[in-house]
Amino acid sequence: MASRQHRCQAAPAKNNMRNHIKELRLRKDWTQEELARRVGVRRETILFLEAGKYNPSLQLAHDVASALGSNIEELFIF
Repeated sequence: MASRQHRCQAAPAKNNMRNHIKELRLRKDWTQEELARRVGVRRETILFLEAGKYNPSLQLAHDVASALGSNIEELFIF
């Protein structure tokens, strides 16, 4: 059970969810490092999110959307 919980939090994206993170980040003239600092994650996390190679937890999706002045529905393409 613990491994399933871990897998849900850190599993690589299986469907390559698309998003507008890079677009909104660049509008603010922020680097990946700056967005990562504001959200409290590593730069690599932002890299993987932008590339669609990581499905974020609901909390992380909310934090990224909030930092970018957006919401989850506008930021992520389901």
